Amino acid sequence: MTQRYDRVLIVLVSLLILIGLTAVYSSTSVVSPSVVEKHKDKGTEASQFSFIRKQILTVGMGLVVLVAACRVPLPWLKKAAIPLLILSLILLVLVFTPMGMSAGGARRWLRLWPSTFQPSELVKLAMVLFLAWYMSLPGYRKERFTSFVVPIAIMGVFSAIFLKQPDFGATMSLAVLTLSMLFIGGVRLRYLAILAGLAVPIVIKLAMEPYRLKRITAFLDPWQYSQKEGYQLVQSFIALGSGGVQGVGLGESKQKLAFLPEVHTDFIFSLIGEELGFFGASLVVLLFFAFFIQAINIARKREDRFAHYLAFGIAIMIAVQSVINFAVVTGMVPTKGLPLPFISYGGSSLMVNMFAVGMLLNVSKNAPVTDGRSFSLQAVSSSDGCGLPGESRWRLGYGFRKYGRRQHADTQEGR
Repeated sequence: MTQRYDRVLIVLVSLLILIGLTAVYSSTSVVSPSVVEKHKDKGTEASQFSFIRKQILTVGMGLVVLVAACRVPLPWLKKAAIPLLILSLILLVLVFTPMGMSAGGARRWLRLWPSTFQPSELVKLAMVLFLAWYMSLPGYRKERFTSFVVPIAIMGVFSAIFLKQPDFGATMSLAVLTLSMLFIGGVRLRYLAILAGLAVPIVIKLAMEPYRLKRITAFLDPWQYSQKEGYQLVQSFIALGSGGVQGVGLGESKQKLAFLPEVHTDFIFSLIGEELGFFGASLVVLLFFAFFIQAINIARKREDRFAHYLAFGIAIMIAVQSVINFAVVTGMVPTKGLPLPFISYGGSSLMVNMFAVGMLLNVSKNAPVTDGRSFSLQAVSSSDGCGLPGESRWRLGYGFRKYGRRQHADTQEGR
């Protein structure tokens, strides 16, 4: 039977993009002329449609990238893992050359006429592709410490460059993404525990940086610093609180009138909460949750290890970014700059995420399907109790129930 592209995934992504376009237009239709007026030297037309026009163009380009990713044979994606990782490293280093540009005290963008590009977005996807390739290698042994060191070393190199920019948000999301994929891949938990112990003093030292310390202080008591470091968070609270249950109405936001900084990018969820209320904000959260569940379902049904890990990695990548964005906007973690996937204004994040969705659709159509059990049943003889050398913890029951129960059931069935 011929497999089809996952229709549920297509519908979910389409809804998120549609919500994003609506929110971008609402958040920029008023401030857009004043902002663009300051950049006339770039040749940008000053009108209320400036931002939405560019975002629609980016969506169109993203669809082209998505279709291309759908059509690329999976073995080609496998071969592209190392080249893409090297390319992302080169682009990240170029940020510190004259090609790079600074904004808000951080140097994170490359000048690529006629627009800009943020290499950190590509790094996350490159890491997903690399880990999927690495953990699917025939010689990969998850129980060996050396197999754990390689991806951690690569993560460390990228994290060091991120911190140099500085971009603590990208560092945190990359770390969570990498460790989550390694956990799913079945790496020994004591290795993760050792890494966590070593990371604690480093995180504390980074948190003691003056500007980060101010952010943490403002996070703990934003109202005390409502006119300084806590201003953005307080304005986000006001936006969410003003929306109530049903919202003030589409296009009727007051906080977008130069009160809430970055309302069209990192804090666009605040605008959604204000205009569409609790119901609208909850719908967005549910759409992301449904995307994650659907991506997980695609992953757990794939027999090919590379496709299995790739789908899992993309699910985790989107989930980590969205959860951190929700947490920042609602004051659950200190403020950091991470866009909301598919919704925030900006080309880098949208293009990379569209390419990721294209690869996920590719997996849903072209990767061999398993019943979710047969692949793992071969694994009970492993010395560490986690199955074959490249076996996934999810396949062994960590997704819905503990492996011990699964193994006991299989033993009872005489398999």
